[in-house]
This record gives sequence, C-alpha cells and structure tokens, in this order.
Amino acid sequence: MKSATMKTENTVWHNQLISKAQRANLKQQKPALLWYTGLSGSGKSTVANAVDALLYKLGCHSYLLDGDNVRHGLNGDLGFSDEARIENIRRISEVAKLFLDAGLIVSTAFISPFASDRALAKAKLEAGEFIEVYIDTPISICEQRDPKGLYKKARAGEIKDFTGIDSTYDVPVTPQIHVKTAEQSVEQCAEKIVGYLLEHAFINVHSAS
Repeated sequence: MKSATMKTENTVWHNQLISKAQRANLKQQKPALLWYTGLSGSGKSTVANAVDALLYKLGCHSYLLDGDNVRHGLNGDLGFSDEARIENIRRISEVAKLFLDAGLIVSTAFISPFASDRALAKAKLEAGEFIEVYIDTPISICEQRDPKGLYKKARAGEIKDFTGIDSTYDVPVTPQIHVKTAEQSVEQCAEKIVGYLLEHAFINVHSAS
C-alpha cells in the first residue's frame, strides 16, 4: 500500500466561494462528527441509524457513513490487517471532513479499534467538532448477538485479525458520549446522543419547525 501522505507537486487546495459557516448557517445547525466506536456487534450501526432518524425528524441535515457500506465501495480494496484498518479510518475521516465542510452532522459507524487513528481523525477537524461516541457492550454480549456470524468464524480460525479476538481494541478513555447497549434500549441510547447535540447547541429545538 502506498503512503497515505503522498502528494503530488501539481495539486493545490482551492478555496470555495461559499464557506463552511455559510452552509451551516443555511441549515441552522453546527457541523459535527459523531464518531461511533465499539466492538463488532456492539450496536454501532443500529444506534447510529436511530440517531439519524431522530435528527431527520427534527429537520436536521445529517448523513450516516456505515463501515460495511463504505467497504462495499470507497474502501472495497482494503482488507483487515492493522495497516488496512488504519487506511480505512484515514479515508473515512477525510470523507467525513468534506461532509462537515458542507455543514452536515455526520455519523461514522466503524469499529475504529486504534485510539491513535481516532485521534488523527479528531485532529483533522476544528475544535469541538469531533464527538467520540463509545458504544460500550461486553464482548460476551456481542458474541451472543453475532448478527453476521463473525465471532463464530473468528473463534474457529476462519477469520484472522478480528477485533477483540486476535486484534486489539483500544477502549476510549474520555469519550464525549458513553452508552451501554446491554443496559439501555436503542431508543434510550439515541435520545442520549441527540440530547448531547441539543445541550451543546449543535442543533436546536426550532429545527423541528
């Protein structure tokens, strides 16, 4: 895999006539990146979808980038080695940044197992825009759910480099939002996350009008 930092001498950054602030003002919201992280089967996509639905009902402009969906297209050439996982997160953080420039509230639902990669994604954004959402679910519960049958395959040795089994997961130390899907319903988790956005003025109640 070629270096992700490789740049050509023949490209320059072009500033746009319409600014990020103008786009956000038009939408009456502040751009934010809800970065969902957690083990496979923890409920990241389910909760992220529930939050996206609530935001839609409130009249907010949002978009969800799901890990599996992105691997069907943009990151279809990547495997699951540590190097490939790092590149997967690098690419999606760059895409998310572009979406924030459009004034959107973006959700990314990826395992993103390495704290260093999450820190790099945060560093690309303006202060306060990166909101780490830790979907905290015990691996025993994730294995019981195992909606894709991945844990069973990993335990059988059919899948290598599987997070939580034979690949590391760095538990978030100070996430902005911490939800436990084994103790709270999907609706409760989603309401907590939307409540954070309201409390910190990323969205406001008149968005529903």
